[in-house]
Amino acid sequence: SEQAKAVIVATGSTPRRAGFKGEDEFFGKGVSTCATCDGFFYKNKEVAVLGGGDTAVEEALYLANICSKVYLVHRRDEFRAAPTTVEKARKNEKIEFITSATVKEALGDNTGLTKIVLDTKNGERVLDVPGIFTFVGLNVNNEILKDENGKFICEMADGGQVKTNLKMQTSLKGLFVAGDIREDAPKQVIVAAGDGAVAALSAMSYIESLH
Repeated sequence: SEQAKAVIVATGSTPRRAGFKGEDEFFGKGVSTCATCDGFFYKNKEVAVLGGGDTAVEEALYLANICSKVYLVHRRDEFRAAPTTVEKARKNEKIEFITSATVKEALGDNTGLTKIVLDTKNGERVLDVPGIFTFVGLNVNNEILKDENGKFICEMADGGQVKTNLKMQTSLKGLFVAGDIREDAPKQVIVAAGDGAVAALSAMSYIESLH
């Protein structure tokens, strides 16, 4: 059987589910994983953001420009996000921090989400919000890059992403990646499309170099 001279892998990533009751039921109807995609639906409304990393805090700041109030819910007291970003969020009057708290349940009706129930250190708390944005990490779809022994065939970065150069070339000659699967990907469709174009041109150049 013939083998490919170059391969481009663009399998993307999947947002992790937070795991609270009602999350799947209201996904796309109040539960979102992309503030830049869905933020404008909540103009001048109150929303919640779940998470404690850079993405969660940065998206809370972004939403504060659109929404009337943003509740930033985090299961710990300390944030993994950059201290300067956290400080900027703390100074924003529209953002209320709710720490040592988890989302217990999302509730709503046939129109979508209407409220979320939190478990906090001070007991149960209900937030009347039509939207919650969850940023609890991504699962990179990298299984295809493992050999029969379960080892990766190219050099990987932290978080299961692939190390590449600016040409989208991996450490394995002839193997290129594009989109969320690569290291430092901004997780935006327009960037992934650009990655794909770069990877395609690089793959063509690589094949030409073999002749």
